[in-house]
Amino acid sequence: MRAHHTRAAKALAVQTESGGEFWGWAGRTLGAPTRTTDGEPVWLRLVSAPEAKASGKLRDGALDAQPAFGDLGGRRPALLAVHDAFADGTAYRAELSARVDEPVLSDDPVLQCDLQLPHSWWADLAEALEKVSATVTDRVAVRQQYLDRAIPEFVGIPAPDVTCWTTAHSDLHWANVTAPLRLLDWEGWGRAPEGFDAATLYAYSLLQEDVAARVRDAFPVLGSPAGLAAEATVCAQLLQTVARGDNLALEDRLRHWSEDLRRR
Repeated sequence: MRAHHTRAAKALAVQTESGGEFWGWAGRTLGAPTRTTDGEPVWLRLVSAPEAKASGKLRDGALDAQPAFGDLGGRRPALLAVHDAFADGTAYRAELSARVDEPVLSDDPVLQCDLQLPHSWWADLAEALEKVSATVTDRVAVRQQYLDRAIPEFVGIPAPDVTCWTTAHSDLHWANVTAPLRLLDWEGWGRAPEGFDAATLYAYSLLQEDVAARVRDAFPVLGSPAGLAAEATVCAQLLQTVARGDNLALEDRLRHWSEDLRRR
């Protein structure tokens, strides 16, 4: 990956800076700070996938997000350029973006410590997600078929009716946000039940009761009839990952959440 990252930097005429290397899940992505020939700080992220699977929603997420959202009023790093390469059955996509200097709020998607964020941060998040939700797209983050199958299996209730489908970032966890607010990683954005982003952030906050409560305060759709489908979907998704051996630290909290959903 490092060798291909270096080649992508050369193809995009940027120079990689020492330090700051960031690996994504299972070594599938590699990002690093770089600079343009004019000295502009940028970020180069390389995504790898088997060539036969190098297509579809996830691969084109960042590319599709740029015309849909731009920089989202300064809340999203703009995509500046893309470079594709193929080698030995693997497809590599390099995405050059405006650099975000603020560190993410957590090294892990699951929040492991308390966060004291100002009211203005929560207001900025709510405003940004409102803009996202109003965006028209044919991209799909969650399908009705998934709700119909996964919610009964993992939450134990019939799939609730979705009263409203809106556009979601769809991967809103603590390793994808900064303070001041920037929303990172737009691979999977698309249509989802109303409240999906809020429910996702809540799920990844469950180990920190005060933060989880703050999420619910900031997004009153959680706990409402309109948000039930989103909450049940996210709970099912995370319990499914638990069944696969991931996010085990969340298991007890997720099961308590599923019990609450069954009572509603």
